[in-house]
Amino acid sequence: METSPGARGWFDDRRALVIGLGKSGAAAARLLERLGARVSVTESRSRESLGEALRGLPPAITVEAGSHHLLGKRWDLVVPSPGVPASTWEPLRARGALVWGELELAYRALSLAGRWPRWSAAVTGTNGKTTTTALLGAIFEAAGRPTVVAGNIGTPLSDCVDRVTADTALALEVSSYQLETASAFRPTVGALLNVTPDHLSRHGTLDNYARTKFKLFQEQRGDETAVLNARDALCRALRGLAPAGVAWFGDRLPGPGLRWSASGLVGFGGRWALPAHLPGRHNGENAAAAVACARALGVPGAAVRQALSAFRGVAHRLEFIRERRGVRFINDSKATNVDSTRVALEAFPGRLRLILGGQDKGAPYTPLAGLVRRKVKEILLIGEAAPKIEKDLAGAAAFFRAGDMAGAVRRAAETATAGDIVLLSPACASFDQFENFEHRGRVFRALAEALP
Repeated sequence: METSPGARGWFDDRRALVIGLGKSGAAAARLLERLGARVSVTESRSRESLGEALRGLPPAITVEAGSHHLLGKRWDLVVPSPGVPASTWEPLRARGALVWGELELAYRALSLAGRWPRWSAAVTGTNGKTTTTALLGAIFEAAGRPTVVAGNIGTPLSDCVDRVTADTALALEVSSYQLETASAFRPTVGALLNVTPDHLSRHGTLDNYARTKFKLFQEQRGDETAVLNARDALCRALRGLAPAGVAWFGDRLPGPGLRWSASGLVGFGGRWALPAHLPGRHNGENAAAAVACARALGVPGAAVRQALSAFRGVAHRLEFIRERRGVRFINDSKATNVDSTRVALEAFPGRLRLILGGQDKGAPYTPLAGLVRRKVKEILLIGEAAPKIEKDLAGAAAFFRAGDMAGAVRRAAETATAGDIVLLSPACASFDQFENFEHRGRVFRALAEALP
């Protein structure tokens, strides 16, 4: 671990470079400026394309747009945005700069000020992070604590620093990219939901990816808690990388924890009903992880039960849109990889009209073949990945080349009969036709709601 700054005024007059002016980069730049650093930002996009991001920065911050000449200078601190590869910032570290991601920066700022919360929980994993983090936030609110839900879920922690005190309940969603540049970050409770192939173009191998996820626990102490999925082979294999006490969740537990079954959860001193509006085993496991985190922090059981009964889920994650003539429309646009779509297919009994496709992420679609064969009436193909999907799943179901979302929804509306489910669960990134998965989900919702 890098040596921690020892004084609250450490940031004063430090030369800080933020790489990338996305949401987290802009938040980091604003926080650094408030802390007294001399802040510069370098961004490959042109100044004209930055628009709102530029307008949100204090005038004291220097912005280099359209080039990266500032990378050649010397800096005390470098804050790369999550999408910036290590090859960009490793040379700066070699020249003596500290390299902290936005999450690490916010953690250091709060710790130096003595305001890192006692109730802090961070959630990572390939799938389920947002639902689990949102549910955990709902549990904290039900407990009556001032609550901040932040991180990869939407609002960078750096934008929340002024609202966080030692008495805040903090629920954080954390990605592998954020953990790459974390060194001192230490949540009281950390949860790893699962590890399946994703972002391998960045991490190289599944083992590297898993070890990056386990950085969530590296600074924890023995009296803190790592919440791990007992059903996940990599969670079990790498358990030794977590120095904290382990609380397991799953249907078969190798140690203390929370046991899941279709009828509910058992452990941590009680029985807990599953949220009625979250379909599928995976959502049962997400709920188990959230309950385990909350109970490990000492949240009263009554608050946990209140939140579980009221929670309605998160947009774009098996989100119910409407029922039309007996046909349900479900938005799972967040399913940007094959494993997420597998989980979605497992959540329904069958009679699915499945919208698949988008920007291919390199993984084969063949693992879906068995579920598709049993549960899917027709695959409606959209986006660049359509030919590969049709090849990988040949013979598993009928195909229709819809081309775009409008064509897919129109085809589904024309052919579905009462009892069918139209499921958008694309197994692909969205960037070939949409700004992001949220945009894709909003378009699907609008098209489904507009059907007469």
